[in-house]
Amino acid sequence: MTQNRKLFTDLNAATMQVSDTPYGMIENAAIAVSDGVIEWVGPLGAVPVAYADYPRSSLGGRVVTPALIDCHTHIVHGGDRAVEFEMRLNGASYEEVARAGGGIVSTVTATRAASEAELLADALRRVDVLIGECVATIEIKSGYGLDLETELRMLRVARAVAQHRPIRVKTTFLGAHATPAEYAGRDDAYIDEVCIPALRAAHAEGLVDVVDGFCEGIAFDTDQIARVFDVAVELGLPVKLHADQLSNIGGAKLAASYGALSADHIEYLDEDGVKAMAEAGTIAVILPGAFYTIRETQAPPIALLRKHGVPMALATDINPGSSPLNSLLLALNMGCTLFRLTPEEALRGATQNGARALGLTDTGTITAGMRADLAVWDIKHPAELSYRIGFNPLHSRIFGGT
Repeated sequence: MTQNRKLFTDLNAATMQVSDTPYGMIENAAIAVSDGVIEWVGPLGAVPVAYADYPRSSLGGRVVTPALIDCHTHIVHGGDRAVEFEMRLNGASYEEVARAGGGIVSTVTATRAASEAELLADALRRVDVLIGECVATIEIKSGYGLDLETELRMLRVARAVAQHRPIRVKTTFLGAHATPAEYAGRDDAYIDEVCIPALRAAHAEGLVDVVDGFCEGIAFDTDQIARVFDVAVELGLPVKLHADQLSNIGGAKLAASYGALSADHIEYLDEDGVKAMAEAGTIAVILPGAFYTIRETQAPPIALLRKHGVPMALATDINPGSSPLNSLLLALNMGCTLFRLTPEEALRGATQNGARALGLTDTGTITAGMRADLAVWDIKHPAELSYRIGFNPLHSRIFGGT
């Protein structure tokens, strides 16, 4: 087979490797790529002879970063909740919105009514916006079906996204997202009769990469989530968890006890939970879109996460209710503005640590052996990616070396 080789030159590489240089920056650099994999990165004046005859492509002195990773999305869903948004702003209470058919019930109803083709068409519109910001890998959750048939339909659509667009998709089963109306007041019965059988069926169909849950006072308690996670362990699937978003009922500690890839939201996480995550190697996924949309006042414990060395990822949490945010670049700015992340922490959260939150070891940095998923930006410094609001400086997107 003829190798697809290229030497990208005349660039400043923010490799995001851990180094003494901010952003792992290599100025006046070159990147050698073969068959979609990075073979070498370093100063242009030090290109090894093995790559000297590769066809060259000048990037005009631009900044190159790893392509972005959105590690927490609910991008497959039916309908929207714009009218509910308007009702709340006009003074309607949560109860009044719910009586009018709003809340998660409305999204479940719309998702159950939508065909695979309809769900895919709507999802691709949202995915295209992310691709336009040089997102190359996304996570997509189920969780708006809450019955076996629709949960599987959502996961099939998630898999189909990667067949229709140049993007990598990791699928997450989120059957333990909420209790549907037909099981109101019978949370345990829903877990045992619907959620766990749907997980087993989705796994048998090859639709699941990770298992998630919503551990919260308004959702499921730690014992109920543990039953789902026990099945995930039995099936050989890694777990992650929506945890400690609105209160602290021990969700992050539970996730850490299962060696979870990540604990997400975590606004109410305490130091014991942070320590548990640090010991387990669980990534903290920071989601400023939901914090902003629901007007939360308690920010995630960023200082404690830094103190105990817990890596932080950053994502959009695209969903129709609490985070209708379809821009990862805006999420970078929000992470810095709302939570005081540094621009380097924010970018690392959407590259290296975003990959870790998905259990991926072949992407997220510009390093030999990694996938050649790269972003070429019309910027002078990587901090511009977090600094600007509503501006996309992408010059070109390299996916698998192309």
